[in-house]
Amino acid sequence: MADKEDSDAFDSTRKASTQGIYQDSRRVTENGSYADASSARNAEIQHNSGVVIDPAGYYHYPVGQAMHNQQPQMGPPAHMMGPPQLMAPPPGFYFNGPVGGAPMPPPSGPMPPMFSHPAIAPGPQFQALAPPTFQQGGFGTPGASTGTVLRTVRRNVELDKGHLIVELPVPNSLLKLGTFANDKEFTHTRYTAVTCPADDFSNNGYMLRQQQSGRHTELFIVVTMYNEGDDLFCKTMMALMKNIAYLCTRKRSKMWGEMGWQKAVICIVSDGRTKINPRVMSILGLMGVVQDGIMKNSVAGKDVTAHLFEYTTQIAVDGDSMEISGPKQGIVPCQILFCLKEKNAKKINSHRWFFNAFGPLLKPNVCILIDVGTKPSDTSLYHLWKAFDINKNVGGACGEIYAEVGAGCFKLVNPLVASQNFEYKMSNILDKPLESSFGYISVLPGAFSAYRYAALQGTPLQQYFKGETMHGGENIFAANMYLAEDRILCFELVTKANEAWVLRYIKAARAETDVPDTVPEFISQRRRWLNGSFFATIHALSHWYLIFRSGHNFVQKFLFCVEFLYNAISLIFNWTGIGNFYLTFYFLMATPMTVTLNGKTFSALGSSPNQSYGEVMNQYLIYSTVLRNGYVIAMVIIFICSLGNRPQGSKIMYTLCMVIFAVIMGVMLYLGIFQVYAIVQQTLEQITDPEFLSNHPEFRNKNIVLILLQYFPMFRDTVCSLGATYGMYLVSSILYMEPWHMFTSFLQYLLLLPSYVNILNVYAFCNLHDVSWGTKGDNTTSADLGLAKVVQKDGKEVVEVELTDQNDANAAYGKYIMELKQERPVEVRKRDAKTKQEDYFKKFRTNIILAWLGTNGLLVGVLTTDWIQKYLFAALNVNSSGSISSNSGTNPYLKFIFYANLGLASVRFLGCLVYLFLNIVHKFI
Repeated sequence: MADKEDSDAFDSTRKASTQGIYQDSRRVTENGSYADASSARNAEIQHNSGVVIDPAGYYHYPVGQAMHNQQPQMGPPAHMMGPPQLMAPPPGFYFNGPVGGAPMPPPSGPMPPMFSHPAIAPGPQFQALAPPTFQQGGFGTPGASTGTVLRTVRRNVELDKGHLIVELPVPNSLLKLGTFANDKEFTHTRYTAVTCPADDFSNNGYMLRQQQSGRHTELFIVVTMYNEGDDLFCKTMMALMKNIAYLCTRKRSKMWGEMGWQKAVICIVSDGRTKINPRVMSILGLMGVVQDGIMKNSVAGKDVTAHLFEYTTQIAVDGDSMEISGPKQGIVPCQILFCLKEKNAKKINSHRWFFNAFGPLLKPNVCILIDVGTKPSDTSLYHLWKAFDINKNVGGACGEIYAEVGAGCFKLVNPLVASQNFEYKMSNILDKPLESSFGYISVLPGAFSAYRYAALQGTPLQQYFKGETMHGGENIFAANMYLAEDRILCFELVTKANEAWVLRYIKAARAETDVPDTVPEFISQRRRWLNGSFFATIHALSHWYLIFRSGHNFVQKFLFCVEFLYNAISLIFNWTGIGNFYLTFYFLMATPMTVTLNGKTFSALGSSPNQSYGEVMNQYLIYSTVLRNGYVIAMVIIFICSLGNRPQGSKIMYTLCMVIFAVIMGVMLYLGIFQVYAIVQQTLEQITDPEFLSNHPEFRNKNIVLILLQYFPMFRDTVCSLGATYGMYLVSSILYMEPWHMFTSFLQYLLLLPSYVNILNVYAFCNLHDVSWGTKGDNTTSADLGLAKVVQKDGKEVVEVELTDQNDANAAYGKYIMELKQERPVEVRKRDAKTKQEDYFKKFRTNIILAWLGTNGLLVGVLTTDWIQKYLFAALNVNSSGSISSNSGTNPYLKFIFYANLGLASVRFLGCLVYLFLNIVHKFI
């Protein structure tokens, strides 16, 4: 009888609670905060049923009330009795033990089935209630990100203008980690199931919290990701939150200050719900941004295109130690929009959501683009923003991206990382400052760059988003061009009609990125970079005249034209790179280098002075033949592997070719150093010889430098040109107070330089038909023919298949005979659209390779012909024996290469000096 009364009491309580099913289970207090609405009912439950409710919200029956196997009974938590809440039980509680005992901690693995132990078997009171629901599954279902089974409850949510928008209360344990716990942006995560394309987001009536609260968004930051790991995600997020914390310390700023975090919004766009890393979802859940079980595939018959979560978090997670940082560690609140796209649509589509869906609602001043894995320094965002603030004509800017070298620079032990470190550093010292001085930076890297939102509106974004469909289109030129879509955006920005936007490089805004440390990753990355930059540069140069439609003044337009000319010359040298490099190698190895000092002749091989020239020649011929054959064999291997294999499948062959080229480059460096040494020694011997000076009275009363430049062409053409070229690298690095890469990475870069020129370019051109961004393909298995399931029967593995009945088989056999008696139909074979496109892409690839190889082959063939060499050598008085004479001419081709490199390096050096001077001037203005 007592059991029935208790059951009736619980039934009445449950019925009363379901009457408020359309109401939130939390009520607003007078000061605007949220309080638990079920606390008022707890007393009623205790009075009617006699249960004891503990502080955690769980209740216990009195020991003598309902016993099962002589163990105290336990019912469900009290908070499950009120209106349903989409919130898991508090951490550390999942079942209560004996009365008065401490709560049992949650298990390390998945939760065991409920009531699997007699000690916690249900009494009749609990059986009268509807059992809770358990689910497991992918993202969007309870317990997906943690692998555990969670209880769920059903709740009817009224659609807002046809949109599913749910406010989800965050766990109390999360609120305790922050300083703000009153406003709804801290206490609730807002979920919106978006059922329209990105371009229609605002037109369909969707709104964001910042828009509803009337906040101004000054900085709008987008973090794009695909399936990157949680360590890279945490590294980027922690760095961004430290940057926002720094903005709040700028108390004298008119824009920022203590509440500056309200003017910065981080938008995380993940490319595909099934692609995101599960641990990243767990990190986002830990930060309070997402919750399991709320995401849906469709709403009111409309497919969901994106899942949008909005929350202002107060914690960050360190990617290395996985420790939580909060206000005590200097973390300030951070407004986060997390857009989880339902389908994988690539990076440009992620930017479409950022610019076209959320941008029109927030109307930010500056947009910052960053990839997961990039780690900006603590003040980088401020320095980027400041460039837009002090110059209203700045439409885009980028900072310095440098390679991650690890603690103690231990990653530089890998020559691949060291060479990229040198490459990044010199680009930030010479290339970016030069382009910034002109006002047009050919590429603002998508990994870390910023744009003025107003400058992008109109043509720039329209042209940029064309790349979203180009990768599967018919125009392979445009498809390759949009592999470097950020270059297209930069060009469209500076040539925007009737506008005068310029692009700037901000050295103070620094960001660290991880670079490929294996050969396959390195080659795959550079394939997209090289093909995209090559075709994007051709597009910019072929449309150079569009600069005159802009609103720039005459001087600025002239500077743009000068920069386009410089880019055109650089493009020609890139096109003939493999030919130029081979010719340099060929002429250095053509004849043995000998030098006569004090009447004795020495060769580059270190041979004895007593050896005859013929002996030296034979010895030199052996070495040169081996190296030339090795060069040719390596090139053949590269072409074969590039035309048919992925770098991941030919790792050993590519690595072997890199080693061969490194050895060849080492020999070339030795020969070059020997040549410089020999020229310097012989020149000094001549100008200090009294007899030589007496025979040249024109040397008297002249500066030694003028004598060397005017009367010693070998010294001038070789020593001066090479010394000036590499000397500018060192001097510019010292001027920027970053010389260390010259000592830690320069040699590795030189040894891998032939691999940059040969391997990367060959693989890139041989894969022009591949316009994909990576390996984001469909790897599912078709099941249209059924699946053969293996089962165990009588100790043997058997497969159950469906066989045709004998009568049906006889009928089918007769059908085959009748079909063969019929006249064979005339089959008209046509290629489908996909096959036509693939054939066109491969034909385009073949034509480009033929043109590229033909140009470089013609260059090599002409300059290595005997009669051409004899004519050029005779015209410049170069000794046919190959011996070095300080007053003889240099090989004309090498002379051209030396001076061309010197000229290009001089332009870059001048640009870095101008940039440095302008920065100093700005500091004093």
